[in-house]
Amino acid sequence: MSIMTLKKRIKIRVNGKEQEEEVVSRLLLVHFIREVLGLTGTHIGCDTSNCGACTIIYNGKNIKSCTMFAVQADGADILTIEGLAKDGQLHPIQQAFWDNHGLQCGFCTPGVILSSLALLQRNPHPTEGEIRYGISGNLCRCTGYQNIVKAIADAAGKMQG
Repeated sequence: MSIMTLKKRIKIRVNGKEQEEEVVSRLLLVHFIREVLGLTGTHIGCDTSNCGACTIIYNGKNIKSCTMFAVQADGADILTIEGLAKDGQLHPIQQAFWDNHGLQCGFCTPGVILSSLALLQRNPHPTEGEIRYGISGNLCRCTGYQNIVKAIADAAGKMQG
């Protein structure tokens, strides 16, 4: 058997739901999320980990899902953009992006939102500079970031009550 055809059965909790699949050992996590699970909110932008469009929350930390294999995520707890809204209600970060026009084309938005969530979980009251640093791994080619920063600051307030 070739190393290119090795398969492994993995279990991953995605958006609160246990997933068990057999995957080819070389399958990237981003492709597992999109193609195997059908969760297309995680975008593929550059395949080099530069753009951040594939950002997810992995065991409580934001990571770029194009940087690891699905087999490496065996046993992990993953949150994608599809797991944020609850009972038809947008998460406060999603609502803040809507309210503050923090998106334009929307391609980068899921990754930026998940990086923002990780930032606000670590630092509930970030300064503008901390916000800009916190999303520095996510590229947006449309907005110029000003409304994204405003949205994250607004979300920080909404998440605190």
